[in-house]
This record gives sequence, structure tokens and C-alpha cells, in this order.
Amino acid sequence: MQKPDGGFGESLRSYELPTTKGNGNSTASQTAWGLIGLLAAADRSDPAIAKAVAYLVDRQNEDGSWSESEFTGTGFPSVFYLKYHLYRNSFPLYALARFRNRSQNVEEDRALTFKPSEFRLRSGF
Repeated sequence: MQKPDGGFGESLRSYELPTTKGNGNSTASQTAWGLIGLLAAADRSDPAIAKAVAYLVDRQNEDGSWSESEFTGTGFPSVFYLKYHLYRNSFPLYALARFRNRSQNVEEDRALTFKPSEFRLRSGF
């Protein structure tokens, strides 16, 4: 669920209390996941995309990283949770790159469109 600030965030409490779903603080990693989903399924002009991009760009630190204190990785709900320290940087960067490529009509997965025989011929193998 996208929040008014343009970000996405989920509390760990939502695993036990369904009424808390969508009530967590917006985070860079969860916003990136939301943006990746929107880029895959929504129309390019969907305002939710622009809001998620703005959230990530506006909250990027001067050194290019994002701050995120929340635990966003689930080990076993209600037993233990994980903090993947690079999620806060890798997923926003990936999501923004996908947005940029999509905005410029770049074929992101072009290598996947080749048949193995075509790839060998084109690459000189």
C-alpha cells in the first residue's frame, strides 16, 4: 500500500496483526519493491510510479546511499527477523535503473530475447 509520502512500508507486526498491514514507516527497500512491481504491471503514466521515484530520489543521501533503520527481512515471522544491510541501497538503485531504462525505452532484458544459437553467432563464438 503506497503511503501519502510516495513510499511503501510494512511493519513486522502485520504478520500477527492483520489490522496493522500497510502501517509501517516507508522504507527505501520496500519502496523499491513497490516501484519494481509498479514498473512491471502499471501503465507508465500511473502517478504511483512518479511518487515512488520521487520518494527514493528525495531521500537519497549525499553519498548515494539510503538510510533505513527498520528490519525488512523475514526469517520466520514472529520468531526472528533479518536486517539485510545492503537492501536499503541495492534495491532502490535497481528500481531507479529500471525506471530510467523504461523511461528511455531501453530494452532491459535484451540478452534474454536471443535464442542460444543466435547469441553464439552474434558474439562470435
